[in-house]
Amino acid sequence: MSDLQHKPDAHEEVQQASMMHRFNLSTWALKNQVLVMYFILLTLIAGVFAYTHLGQSEDPPFTFKVMLIRSSWPGASAQEVEQQITDKIEEKLQEIPSIDYTSSYSRPGESVVFIVIRDDTFSEKIPELWYQVRKKIGDIRHTFPRDLQSLTFNDEFSDVYGTMYAITADGLTPQQLKRQAEWVRARLLKLPDIEKVDLFGEQAQKIIIEISNQKLTSLGISPAQLAQMLQQQNTVIGAGTFDAGPERIRLDVSGRLQTLEDLRQFPIRAGQQNLTLGDIATIKRGYANPPAQRIHYNGQPALLIGVSMQEGGDVVSLGKAMQHTIKEVQQQLPVGVQLQLVTSQPEIVQHSVHDFVRSLTEALVIVLAVSLLSLGWRTGIVVAVAIPIVLAGTFLLMDWLDIGLHKISLGALILALGLLVDDAIIAVEMMASKMEQGWERMQAASFAFTSTAMPMLTGTLVTVAGFLPIATAVSSTGEYTRSIFQVSAISLTLSWIAAVIVIPFLGYHLLPDAKPHSGASTHNHDSIYETKFYRRLQATVSWCVQHKGSVILATIILFVVSMMSFGKVQQQFFPDSTRLEVVVDLRLAENASDQSTDAAVKHLEQWLQDWQKKHGALQNVVSYVGSGAPRYYLPLDVQLAHRAFAQLVILTNDLKQREALRNDLLTVFEHDYPQLRASVIR
Repeated sequence: MSDLQHKPDAHEEVQQASMMHRFNLSTWALKNQVLVMYFILLTLIAGVFAYTHLGQSEDPPFTFKVMLIRSSWPGASAQEVEQQITDKIEEKLQEIPSIDYTSSYSRPGESVVFIVIRDDTFSEKIPELWYQVRKKIGDIRHTFPRDLQSLTFNDEFSDVYGTMYAITADGLTPQQLKRQAEWVRARLLKLPDIEKVDLFGEQAQKIIIEISNQKLTSLGISPAQLAQMLQQQNTVIGAGTFDAGPERIRLDVSGRLQTLEDLRQFPIRAGQQNLTLGDIATIKRGYANPPAQRIHYNGQPALLIGVSMQEGGDVVSLGKAMQHTIKEVQQQLPVGVQLQLVTSQPEIVQHSVHDFVRSLTEALVIVLAVSLLSLGWRTGIVVAVAIPIVLAGTFLLMDWLDIGLHKISLGALILALGLLVDDAIIAVEMMASKMEQGWERMQAASFAFTSTAMPMLTGTLVTVAGFLPIATAVSSTGEYTRSIFQVSAISLTLSWIAAVIVIPFLGYHLLPDAKPHSGASTHNHDSIYETKFYRRLQATVSWCVQHKGSVILATIILFVVSMMSFGKVQQQFFPDSTRLEVVVDLRLAENASDQSTDAAVKHLEQWLQDWQKKHGALQNVVSYVGSGAPRYYLPLDVQLAHRAFAQLVILTNDLKQREALRNDLLTVFEHDYPQLRASVIR
């Protein structure tokens, strides 16, 4: 046995003596194995618990630095709107220094002003800026026309209605359908993690009074006088109160118009005649004409119910809760009322999480296979076991720092999987090498820390620093992608900690005992390098050192060639979309009527029905007539309402069907629909 015992040389003795005097994390871990085992188990359990509580969404939290100011002045020309409203708003907004630019549209009776905040403005300052915008416009409110009908501010562009349902019914009026939708909305609002539930496509109900101008003229009454009489009759007047003993009684003025019958019995004095409004006019309930936004679901008029999740919520858990609630609601809806799922963000997020789990499994298999083949099965197991420990710690810190699971953080985790094993491989390989040279396990672990800990830490910090510009970028892109840096920094830092604490602990128990090499009776420092691979590697390195000028020149040439070739690489931040929607925008002439827009949509819906007969059914087709779709996923460019605009969102079954439909639509628009401009978007 004494022949197999390695006798360290003078240099190694100095190193071992130095190791004994410096604090060594690996040595500490092996001297406190019970404590290390406790923290490993605690990290694994807490990490699994944190993973189940991480918020899950399709996109990270994001602040849209855009506000829309819309004004309505019926009867005014586009020039009057521009001079009396739009110009005044834009001039006043110049007093706010953080505004990047404003853009505006002035149409007959309508003013639209977009406010875009500078990209380098911190998101925390945005609410204060929107308050300043409202305050500034409020200061000049008195300078606008007296008959300005409305002035509204919209800064809720970041609301994403990830789940939407279409409610349809044959034989029901829009008002009856709205009552059913409001009942469904009330049920959904009771679920946790829901921020808001909005209805889209509802038609405003009106009371229509039809009377001929000839009859009004014969009675000597103008339409303005008739409207004034009705307004006076319905004026709300406080009649006061009086005390009657211990009680106070409120006086109320009766006679206000409450029903259609009250309106029909409204008295009118025309000359010497006493008439009622019902004697000279037809009074009925109806809807706004021209209509507001109309929505078709598979060609049938419908209302949409859009669900927006609270920031930091779990969209997958919310999806399961909604699925259960909708199943109960459908059983209670009247016969003929259908509730159909239009888009489901929970399914998309769940698919993304499954992709991550699959990537994690593939990474474990690949690392384990490579480690087993190159390092041996015990050494490979040490490296493989470190991966779930590091991931558990990463999930725990993500939960602590409120970093949810979304496409950016999941991408960063997949990216980190290929990096977090580097430190573990270096540490376990160094420990195994020293054990093969005859060192004791404690000495091998201590030497691995002394010789590799700082270089590994430096390499880890350099890698993390590569993502630092993403974290420090004061821009919308930086805000959207910040979790790339956060997740990478957490996982790589934990991988270093695992390499100097967990790996020595696992290696101490799992690494095999050293065996003498064939043909060698004793261990010596160079015995493990007496292999063909190491000889070839040493020869290659020696040649490079001897011909350093040629190597440097070749490196410079390769660098120049790579920089020249880089210009031919496609520049794209995100890969091609894997969503199955095809979005079709239809734009008619500015002066097109609602009927023209509606006819163009129905024509395209009929074409889609014919296409489905040849190529297979689509999941659904939702048409938005007079406006664009609500933001059902974050990057969607929401279109403003306009009578000459329509948008169709077509949900296909798979990517192959999506591309086939897109190509056929492009061909159709090249030869048909000359009266409009169309765009087909993935």
